[in-house]
Amino acid sequence: MELVSGMMDGSLLYELEHRREPVVSGAGVQPEGNLELTEVPLFEGCSEGQLRSIAGIARVFEAPTGAVITRMGEPGNEFYLILDGTVSVDLSGGKPVVLRPGEFFGEMSLLDGDPRSATIVTDTPARLLVIDRENFAVFCREVPELTQILLVTLSRRVRQAEQRADPMGAAPATW
Repeated sequence: MELVSGMMDGSLLYELEHRREPVVSGAGVQPEGNLELTEVPLFEGCSEGQLRSIAGIARVFEAPTGAVITRMGEPGNEFYLILDGTVSVDLSGGKPVVLRPGEFFGEMSLLDGDPRSATIVTDTPARLLVIDRENFAVFCREVPELTQILLVTLSRRVRQAEQRADPMGAAPATW
């Protein structure tokens, strides 16, 4: 009984079968008071007020090499922007895609409410700006220009996925 109690209250760690640790979603995220958002390309066109708003809702997370940030099929509760380091995006079947500083991920689950579509693992130590589900809507409202950036990025990713799925470039069937 003591074993089960320890597992339930979190005082005793246990390994789930085939689980790569650590999944960092929401864990260990700390406020970052001195983050210079003006240096982040995604926020180039933001006003000082918008940057203050973003700084008020965002947190910075530092993840070691090999950390699982998101896992395909699990609920998505955060949006991530890479500040430093690189991550690999594993989209089941195919070569992983590398994302670098200035790129982001995690927006799809927050936009459509579906589970994560990819597993993201850090290739190097990484510093990530994190905005949780509750604040993502605030983020989009405060900086409406970012909605356009999100849409363009999503469109680009769909096109890249289509190209990977059909490397010969055959024309898709028409409806």
